[in-house]
Amino acid sequence: MDAADILIDIKRVSKTFPGVLALNQVDFCLRRGEVHGLMGQNGAGKSTLIKVLTGLYPRDGGEITYEGAPFSLSSPQEAAANGISTLYQEINLIPALSVAENIYIGREPKRFGCIDWKQIHSNARQAIRKLDLDIDVTQPVSFYSVAVQQLVAITRALEISAKVLILDEPTSSLDLAEVAQLFKVIRRLKEEDMGILFITHFIDQVYQITDRITVLRNGAFIGEFKTESLPRIELIAHMLGKDPAAFSQEQEGAATQERRKKTTADRLLEVRGLEKKGSMSAFSFSINRGEVLGLAGLLGSGRSETARLLFGIDRATGGTIHLDGEQVNISSPRKAIDHLFAFCPENRKEEGIIEDLSIRENIVLALQARLGIFRALSWKRQNEIAERYIELLSIKTPSTSQMVKNLSGGNQQKVIIARWLATDPRFLILDEPTRGIDVGAKAEIQKLIIRLSEDGLAILFISSELEEVINCSDRIAVLRDRNILTELTGEEMDVATIMRVIAEKEVQKNG
Repeated sequence: MDAADILIDIKRVSKTFPGVLALNQVDFCLRRGEVHGLMGQNGAGKSTLIKVLTGLYPRDGGEITYEGAPFSLSSPQEAAANGISTLYQEINLIPALSVAENIYIGREPKRFGCIDWKQIHSNARQAIRKLDLDIDVTQPVSFYSVAVQQLVAITRALEISAKVLILDEPTSSLDLAEVAQLFKVIRRLKEEDMGILFITHFIDQVYQITDRITVLRNGAFIGEFKTESLPRIELIAHMLGKDPAAFSQEQEGAATQERRKKTTADRLLEVRGLEKKGSMSAFSFSINRGEVLGLAGLLGSGRSETARLLFGIDRATGGTIHLDGEQVNISSPRKAIDHLFAFCPENRKEEGIIEDLSIRENIVLALQARLGIFRALSWKRQNEIAERYIELLSIKTPSTSQMVKNLSGGNQQKVIIARWLATDPRFLILDEPTRGIDVGAKAEIQKLIIRLSEDGLAILFISSELEEVINCSDRIAVLRDRNILTELTGEEMDVATIMRVIAEKEVQKNG
């Protein structure tokens, strides 16, 4: 390998947080004109490595060279000035600003000392066309869907970057067509000799787009591999720290496990014609105690809208909800909680965890809110509750006092689930509970969902991964264009049938 081809070379880099060794002498090398995948479970050190590289965190040891010269940054802004752009997993845009302002914030073209709005809008239109995106760049970015916002953030990163583009879970909110378009852009940038660091939990995507893969586990470097030479089973085994042969046997055993048979028909919840004009068409379904109802559909199909209506975040304009046979009014999250509903939202950063509180405080939050200020939980009781769910959900932390922002994404997700389990709910809504977490944490949460249903909890389960919905659900409602098309049960619940239902709906609409 020619040394001139190396853009970034990281040797023996370490980073320690209180009680946590996040990086332990990690190596990494990014070359010109390559897409390099960074893989590992949550807590493996991927995000920490990025933040050290881009100057958000100072490193505690090791060396970094950039284009052959020693390299050390003090801020992400300095990284951008040196041609290193980063797009993090959680979308970081300013909702009140326009698309154009978000793309060029801090770099606005000026004329006579003032922002040249004509120029900024023209530049923004040209920039978004690179992603085949056709939107009004003068509209606030909050006007658009999460998927479009993600593409705007990618556009901003591409506009800033000159040599290195770091993509941290860039496809988590994109549908298949948008992923294909992003990959088209990535391949073009690769041909222009840009070095691209691609972090994802989607195994298929890393094999579609990357040339090399570096695997981290528990903050340590496991190895660097050519993608085409690394079997998928070996990649997963490296990530989990298992022998590939033993892991294959485990997978085979899990795959042949019989679907759970439900013997109960104890109706808990019945929804009749619930709708919100302009957001969700009228839908009806029921859920029994101890049952998991999955929602399957493409991006924008109405899965999250359904969850938000059921929990009272969005107010319905029609329809009714019946609980234990009696009509109830769920016009707000407070009323939903009063009826022992629980909701784990899709966006754990903005709607789930409170970063500056401890694990203990995050876990008891919903329970304390339900009890009210005059029935405050003692510190001892809070700690008992937190320790119980840390053990129950296998949350990896040195103590209940650890700040939740210091946990991996998967462990943060478990804290949110623990918060709601502490309220002893009857109905649990899980909206993308495994989004952005690794395969090991996903398996743990899937097992937890099944165990909770076996204990009698009714669960509405939403996931973008069809296989995951099939594995966890007793019944599946298929959605498209914010309509529930049909319900599938038993042997009907397979990927081919779900996709055929969605495709048949398209034929009907086009016909």
